Amino acid sequence: MLAVIRTGGKQYIVEPKTKLKIEKLEKAEGETIVFSDVLLIENDGKLEIGNPVVKGAEVEAKVLRQDKAEKIIVFKYKPKKRYKRKIGHRQPFTEIEILSIKN
Repeated sequence: MLAVIRTGGKQYIVEPKTKLKIEKLEKAEGETIVFSDVLLIENDGKLEIGNPVVKGAEVEAKVLRQDKAEKIIVFKYKPKKRYKRKIGHRQPFTEIEILSIKN
């Protein structure tokens, strides 16, 4: 069984016991989250596509940790204008584990 969920402006293909890093959600570690934005469900070869979401479908997940991703460097440079700017960025994320998919 698998499903496609939407969270944080992105779509993810999920199955039970899958671990994902998604955009940060304000939940504590160990809490459960229920995603009701389920766009597609596949169960035993039978495909159910939502319009835009599948009615009554839910995906339950557990928050494993809150963290930040690796640092990326943003460097801006304009030749012959003496303009240089170097900044770093670490995107926060939430790591979750999918517990169940309910239809």
